[in-house]
Amino acid sequence: MALSGGCSCSIGPSILNADLSNLAAECQELITAGSDYLHLDVMDGHFVPNLTFGHPVVKCLRPKVPGVFFEMHMMVAEPEKWIEGMADAGADMYTFHYEATQTPKECIRKIREAGMKVGMGINPPTSVDVLVPFIDLLDCVLVMTVHPGFGGQKFIADCMSKVN
Repeated sequence: MALSGGCSCSIGPSILNADLSNLAAECQELITAGSDYLHLDVMDGHFVPNLTFGHPVVKCLRPKVPGVFFEMHMMVAEPEKWIEGMADAGADMYTFHYEATQTPKECIRKIREAGMKVGMGINPPTSVDVLVPFIDLLDCVLVMTVHPGFGGQKFIADCMSKVN
C-alpha cells in the first residue's frame, strides 16, 4: 500500500496465537485475507520467558505456504546461533534484538551471508540512538511497543515517538 511521502505500508500479521496443530491452514487463511507477509515470533525461553518454535517448524511450514515472505522475529539469546538453521528452513528476513547480542555488526554480516534480509529490533526502554551505527546495514527496524515475549499486552504509547 502506497502512502504519502513515498513511504509504503505492508501487513504482516504475527502467527503467535495461531493453533500450531493447524498452522499451515491458519497461515494460508491470513494470506488469502490479504496479508503481504507472515511475522513468525521465535522465542527461546532465555531472552524472553516464553518458548515457541524453531527452524524445524519453519522448514515444515515453508512448502505449505510457498512464495509467502517469512519475517522471523527472533526473540532469542545469542541470535547468531540460529541464523543458519533459519536460512536453511526458508526464512526470508531475520530480525534480531539489539539487546540480545554483544556483536550486532557481526550478526548482521552472518545474516546477509546466509542470504536473508536483516532486521533489528529494540525493546521499549532502548533508545533509537543505538540503531544509528547500523541503520544503513538494515532492511527493517522493529520498534517494540510492548515488552517482547508475550502476546496480548497493552500498547506502550510512549514508544511511538521513536518511530518519528
